[in-house]
Parts: sequence; structure tokens; C-alpha cells
Amino acid sequence: MTAKDVISRDMLKRFTTDLAHYLLRLKAEAVELLETQNQRIEDRRADLVARMRATDGEEFLLHVEIANNNTANMPLRMLRYYTDIRFAGHPGPIRQSLIYIGTDPLTMPAGLDEPGLLDYRYGLVDMHRVDCAGLLAQDNPDALVLAVLCDFGSCKPQEVVTYIVHRLRKLLGANERGFRDYIIMLEVLSENRDLQAQIKEAERMPSFALGFERGEEKGKEEGREEGKAQVVRHLLGRLGVTEVSELLGLAPEDMERIAAAEGDDDPAHDRH
Repeated sequence: MTAKDVISRDMLKRFTTDLAHYLLRLKAEAVELLETQNQRIEDRRADLVARMRATDGEEFLLHVEIANNNTANMPLRMLRYYTDIRFAGHPGPIRQSLIYIGTDPLTMPAGLDEPGLLDYRYGLVDMHRVDCAGLLAQDNPDALVLAVLCDFGSCKPQEVVTYIVHRLRKLLGANERGFRDYIIMLEVLSENRDLQAQIKEAERMPSFALGFERGEEKGKEEGREEGKAQVVRHLLGRLGVTEVSELLGLAPEDMERIAAAEGDDDPAHDRH
């Protein structure tokens, strides 16, 4: 099973509105998901086509494709999807986007340019360059899983992965089957970022306690406090006080005290 198989139709259809908001920067909500299957020589189906309604009331079709590899003919494929949607009788504006989740650096262009003949463009999102903070802040398991493909900024991969795993557990509660399904998706997607070891480590930890573990390895009380402070400061740099407080089970005033344990010159602490 490839990462594309995991996050294409099933996951994207549940995540359409949030995907439009946080990845494509579209202020619109999904109205209707459309089935698109066309046949020439082979059967093929677009990953996602949805009828969207913008905040100003305008309706348009959103077409999204997921790419796990740099495919030389992707612009032609996107153009063919566009013509297929038009031939299916869908009028009005169409907005197309390609979301790249692959391991290698993105090299695909965002359209075709044939002087005097064709100037065709679509949106192109490189998940390597998407700030994970926007997705991590959502109370949405799909958004949390997609965040593992994003840019972690100054946060350490283990801290981000552990946050995702424990946030999934909190959101899904007693729904053990749902939790395991999301962990499987997370494990598959993590292969694109070489984060399999971090996923396993996060699953072994009884609570969000990466910094606590570091402190215990040092064998000193001050080591534990330093570890706590590092985790809290990293999270405050990405999320709001309320989210971090709920996640760690700490009162806001205790959280601020811990974050200040290693010094008051930390930018994340100053910001809050």
C-alpha cells in the first residue's frame, strides 16, 4: 500500500473543507463530493473533485490530486483531468491543485507553457514547505495525520510525532479501532519522511513525556525540569496556551513556570 492510496479518496473526502482552508488557502466549504471516472484506454478516477461554496457565495469545483513521486507527465495528466471534468458537463470555475507528498525534492512544474499555443496553470503544494502548526492546531484526526508530512520548523521530529499520537488518542477516546486506523495511516505516511522509529517510540510512551524521559536519563531533578521546559517551549512556539495546557494536563500558570525554567530569553515564552 502506498501513501497515496492511504490519503487519497477516503481521507481527502472527509478532510475536504479543512484541506481547502489550511493547505490551499481557500475560504470555502464543501457542498458536494463528485464521483469522477472516465474511460479512454484505461479507467482512471481523479483523487478528489468537490463542489465548493466560497464565503461570498460563489460556487466552484475543486479538483485535487496527490502525487507521491515526481512524474514527468503530471502537467499533461492534470490538463486531461480538466478536460474530462468539462466534458462531463460541469460549468463554472474549476480550481485545480496538486499536492506533493513525496520523499524527494519537488521538481514538477505547476503547469504547461507552450508559446503561442498553451498557457495552463494549476496550484502546486509542496508538503515539505507547509508549516505543521496550522494542522496540529486542529481538532481533526485527518489534519493531525497529514501534519507528519509538513515542515516541523525548529521542533524536533520526536516531539511533533509524539504530540500527534497522543492527540489522536485524546480525540478518539475509547474508539480503539479508529485510533489504530489512524496510527496505520500515520505509519504509512511516516515512510515519506523516514519517521518510522519516532512513531514507534511515541506509541510506547504512556504520556506526552519526551522531555521527562530526557530528564530521567540525566538522573537529576533539574534534568527533568529542563526536559519539561524544552517540550513546553517547543509546543508554545507552535500552539496556543490553551491547547498545550490541555494536552499536558497542566494549569496555564504551571506551564508558564516550567517554560521559564531554563531562561526567559526563549522566543516562544516571550510570545505568550
